[in-house]
Amino acid sequence: MKISYKILLTATMLSILASCTDIDQVPEDRLSPDTYFMSEAELAQFTNSFYSLEPQVGAFKWFGEQSEFIQSTTLAREIMGTRPLPTASGDVGWTWTTLRDINYYLQNSHNCPDVSARNRYDGVAYFFRAFFYYNMLTKFGDVPWYDTPVGSADTELLCKPRDSRDVIINHIIDDCDKAFELMLPYGKKTTEVCAWTALALKSRATLFEGTFRKYHAGTVFNSQSLSGDELLKICAETSLKLMNEGGYSLYQAGPEPYRDLFATLQPRSEEVIWARIYGEQIGGKHNANDDSKTRFISMTKRFVNLYLKTDGSRFTDNPDWQTMQYTDECNGRDPRMAQTVLCPGYMQMGQTKVQAPNLNSTQGCYQFIKYVMSDDFDAYNQSRASMPIFRLAEIYLNYAEALAELGTLTQKDLDISINKLRDRVSMPHLDMAEANARPDTYMMSEEWGYPNVTRSANTGVILEVRRERMIELALELVHYNDILRWREGKVYEKPFYGMYFPGPGKYDLTGDGKANVCIYTGKKPGGIGLKFLEINKDIFLSEGDHGFAIRYGSDAFKRNWHEDRDYLYGIPTNERSLSGGALTQNPGWNDGLNF
Repeated sequence: MKISYKILLTATMLSILASCTDIDQVPEDRLSPDTYFMSEAELAQFTNSFYSLEPQVGAFKWFGEQSEFIQSTTLAREIMGTRPLPTASGDVGWTWTTLRDINYYLQNSHNCPDVSARNRYDGVAYFFRAFFYYNMLTKFGDVPWYDTPVGSADTELLCKPRDSRDVIINHIIDDCDKAFELMLPYGKKTTEVCAWTALALKSRATLFEGTFRKYHAGTVFNSQSLSGDELLKICAETSLKLMNEGGYSLYQAGPEPYRDLFATLQPRSEEVIWARIYGEQIGGKHNANDDSKTRFISMTKRFVNLYLKTDGSRFTDNPDWQTMQYTDECNGRDPRMAQTVLCPGYMQMGQTKVQAPNLNSTQGCYQFIKYVMSDDFDAYNQSRASMPIFRLAEIYLNYAEALAELGTLTQKDLDISINKLRDRVSMPHLDMAEANARPDTYMMSEEWGYPNVTRSANTGVILEVRRERMIELALELVHYNDILRWREGKVYEKPFYGMYFPGPGKYDLTGDGKANVCIYTGKKPGGIGLKFLEINKDIFLSEGDHGFAIRYGSDAFKRNWHEDRDYLYGIPTNERSLSGGALTQNPGWNDGLNF
């Protein structure tokens, strides 16, 4: 059983693989393969350290993901276009420590005479090697492939050139297949990886690489225009296998099943394939409740606009959508909207009092409530909602998108995937013929949409699958990679808007007919039970005295996405130098080296 990796292997941890010159072999007086890896307990203990690849409690915030949907007091350098060329390996995650541990394990696990135990934990190791390389692929593209524990004496291997994306994705697929076969007899897990976790990763990775190749064809990132069709076929086949054979189902309990899916200490095992849980003994806590209420983190109008109306029609087809006020725009929308962002009538779990958005914190934007539990967890860094890493809903979405991009999607495919997600929240089904007959011009627009989408007879349904993905998987740490693979980085240059305010005045944000916030200029007006926000001081509006609440409007937040550079991180300069030029640099990053 997996336990906190923070307390594991204190006496047996391997040396750190940090660069081309300081990789040491494991000291034999500390850990000898001749005396270790002899029992199931030792295999379990060693492989537990691989869970360090899980999203970290300190570094990971669902609500702080780089996104055009999320606003905070600062913007990530990735969005600003200001990330520097890294110097050292640790600056951007060009670190190989865990990979070396994985390969060392696989080289020595045969010492265990218990074949059943060995198969199970070998499967864990293969999964995590695939997971490691998936993260490296999305971040750096071409990277060196290692399947042995490289030491400091292995000069040729240490400074080997980068292997192509094609090589890496094929190894990821192969490792996922090995992990699936080896772990299948041991059943489903939720907080540990299992065979179905390997299929979920294979589904995610092949969708990423298949669509990345398609949308970057002919660019510096895919200059040879490698086709992603075979990968998309693998994604669809893998997803369908998991859907049909994995034994998972969508969580359906209670009046708000979508909200309850995330506001829980223990992951909903019906749907969640792999999750991280939190608590005093299992890796700490996080800050979802406090960040929702007081930490200036909020959601944008661009995100809220995506939610359909309850009759299935598009909110942005309404001619007045841009000037519709908060209580009106929240009325009659996809129920997932009110289960993700704070809408009129919202009550925190365990409470009976309706809460209004905290505009002082959100500066006029939409307050998120996904992952927010009862006020027992409101204090700073005291939240404990479990974090889904893979869940069945994503597999449905991967399946539909892969087929849509291939041009082979049918209505039946939608009915066994997307429309099950809609059934959970009692939304009308997505009709493929209707979507393709009338593609959403809002979602294709330069100002608000994703204009790089393939223009074909299937454009409409591709857009609708994307809409469903963005809504269903909001704040689950997948959207940044979606923007990379769709080649839509320019979206980060667009304004970050919030609610619309027609001008100074008193506003009802709870829907009870009573004003609870006052926007003003000049002298502060009187009033009881109101929160006051002064225009151009506490809140900024796009048209000066009216318009969308806006953040990042000053030159200090000017954003510039470099199309020929920012879809990959730069390779650290010191690593390139130490390799003598064997490691090439990514497009657009000038490190001054003459090789």
